[in-house]
Amino acid sequence: MAESTTNPLAPGTLRRIERHAGALATSAVARMEETLPWFRALPADQRSWVMLVAQAGVRSLVEWLSSGATVAASTQEISDEVFAAAPRALARAITLTQTVQLIKVTIDVAEAEVPGFAEEGETDALLQAILRFSREIAFSAARVYARAAESRGAWDARLQALLVDALLRGDSSDVLASRAAALGWADAPPVTVVVGRSPGGDITAVLHAVYRAARRARLEVIGGVHGDRLVVVAGGATDPVATASALADSFGAGPVVVGPAVPSLDQATESARAALNGFRAAPAWPGAPSPVSADDLLPERALAGDQDARRKLRQEVYGALTRAGSGLIETLDAFFAAGGVLESAARELYVHPNTVRYRLRRVAEITALSPFDGRDGFALRLALTIGRLDPAT
Repeated sequence: MAESTTNPLAPGTLRRIERHAGALATSAVARMEETLPWFRALPADQRSWVMLVAQAGVRSLVEWLSSGATVAASTQEISDEVFAAAPRALARAITLTQTVQLIKVTIDVAEAEVPGFAEEGETDALLQAILRFSREIAFSAARVYARAAESRGAWDARLQALLVDALLRGDSSDVLASRAAALGWADAPPVTVVVGRSPGGDITAVLHAVYRAARRARLEVIGGVHGDRLVVVAGGATDPVATASALADSFGAGPVVVGPAVPSLDQATESARAALNGFRAAPAWPGAPSPVSADDLLPERALAGDQDARRKLRQEVYGALTRAGSGLIETLDAFFAAGGVLESAARELYVHPNTVRYRLRRVAEITALSPFDGRDGFALRLALTIGRLDPAT
């Protein structure tokens, strides 16, 4: 496609604009200080960066006008040079909205002062050229911020992957805190970890879906993809299963397991370990809900060799029943041996069936596991077995 051009301006006009380029940039910065309160609050070094950009902008305008105001690839190159004058840190210090305000102020100053330099009959052409150049500058600013956003996004994704990896490895709380601080993590207690299969595809897109779901649920999240697994750390998870449900659509097919809630990110390694071990053991329970709590998978986790699960069953179930006394363990043994028939268990124990019923209710109160429920009964029988295999521990 042919380039779109305008007739070059008179040499006298270009010389006058070039001679007053420094004054134009100074006037633009003065107008910024006058009209933009946030600009006055900037540190001196950042205001000097803006001055450099303003000066580069006026120089680029003169170069562009001298070339005949070409609207093509060369225009993009010239406009991009404007922002090359400032450090990349400027894009982090000043938002895109603020940059648009700076461009507008600069163009307003140019529109007010530059026409006075135009030779007779060139005022309208000069104003139109300035407006067209301002459009190119705006596009160039958008490109700068887009590149900065892509760079920050890639860096944040790497940091999040490192943080999740540190959680899974059980690194020290100092390592977790430093990486979380770099990501701007707001430690909103309680914290839980959710593990499931990654839906596949671009990792950035996968994590974007997680963040979108987290915003809707008002959760603070950090996510990472490890192999075929998607691991999400969620803050503000007062109900871990409800939190996992809010994020469930971000995961791929298969079980989604949520670890127990912990007070802070420093202790999230415990939740991550439970969720990860639960994810590995979940296929052993085909009828498991999704999402499912890692604590609901204690029997499968224990059979898969998870020492934390064995410890919980031994201490929180077998140990609690042992401390309670009152023949609860003996009653459970008789009840299971009788195939869940109260009367048969009562005959074996030489007690009334109501006594057996009362003791089994006590078991449920103490352990939160009902002997009358098939799933809970499985966990109770396994806890008794583990407790007897290692009673000293």
